[in-house]
Amino acid sequence: MKAKKIFKLSLKALALITFTASIISCTKKQGNDSKYKYGKINIPGLDGSLCGAPIYIAYEKGFFAEEGFDAKLISADTESRKIGLNNGSIPIVNGDFQFFPSIEEGVNVKVVDGLHNGCIKFVVRPDSDIKTVQDLKGKKIGVDEIGGTPHQVASLWLEQAGISALQKDGQVSFLPFADGNLELQALYNGELDVAAMWDPLGSVAEKAGKVKVIFDLSTDPTFKGKYCCFLYASSKLLREKPDEIAALLRAYRKAQDWINKNPEETVDIIVSGKYSQIDDKELAVDLIKSYEYPSVQDRSENKQNVESDVHYFVKALYDIGYLKSNPDDFAKKIYEKVEL
Repeated sequence: MKAKKIFKLSLKALALITFTASIISCTKKQGNDSKYKYGKINIPGLDGSLCGAPIYIAYEKGFFAEEGFDAKLISADTESRKIGLNNGSIPIVNGDFQFFPSIEEGVNVKVVDGLHNGCIKFVVRPDSDIKTVQDLKGKKIGVDEIGGTPHQVASLWLEQAGISALQKDGQVSFLPFADGNLELQALYNGELDVAAMWDPLGSVAEKAGKVKVIFDLSTDPTFKGKYCCFLYASSKLLREKPDEIAALLRAYRKAQDWINKNPEETVDIIVSGKYSQIDDKELAVDLIKSYEYPSVQDRSENKQNVESDVHYFVKALYDIGYLKSNPDDFAKKIYEKVEL
């Protein structure tokens, strides 16, 4: 009888211990979930571009998580990004001045920061007689998508040289290739005269002797020393959840500072994570350095000014007829300084 009582007590004790352990387990789980102050977000960042390094680093080094986000990196083309920014399902994206005409047409986003300098090259076959922008008249130019950054950069370069980039004028032809490797193959086969490409594909092909570079965004006088890529935030979220946008910017700035100080480790992370198609680590480090990601000290010393760079490109697009709005007013309208 006594043994039975002891056995019953033991069962009750075991049940109590199990129940208590269950509570502790649930509490820990909830505690882990609650560390993400802002919950789940989608960040477009799987496009294969080397210059997207701050996205990869903010994700891999936990900077998004530190700022309260359970971030998921996704693939999204330009149109998907615009839709997501408009409805707030995508909080922030990186992009060139490709968004300026779209903002004029009603896409509700604002420039909130600068990301990096040059990251695009135009390449031709080694035996090509194309050397300058003037040689592009009548030529076929490959891009990743019509309206994308390489297309916009090429358009600005052409128009400033007096060559119309509008398809209807027939002075040049743009052909889109969603896959950069197919774009290069089309160049090799003679289907294209020029390939306007994100790094690192053009640079890898150049080092292998398969192409020569006729335009480098990081060194061309039109673009050198200026942010070519900005961070665009959803206007909807800037109004409704400004603290979330501020937190995201802090994560990006942590990543930029880390990249500035650790370019070799940055490349190791990008290569091991297969974020970009490059195996030549030495070349990748050189490219990462050329993008001049700003450090905390660079920002404190105001080495580059986001607002002035926005105005520069707004004016440039206005001068070639790609924007209709008064450039001074429009530049002020599309830039918003976020308090961090």
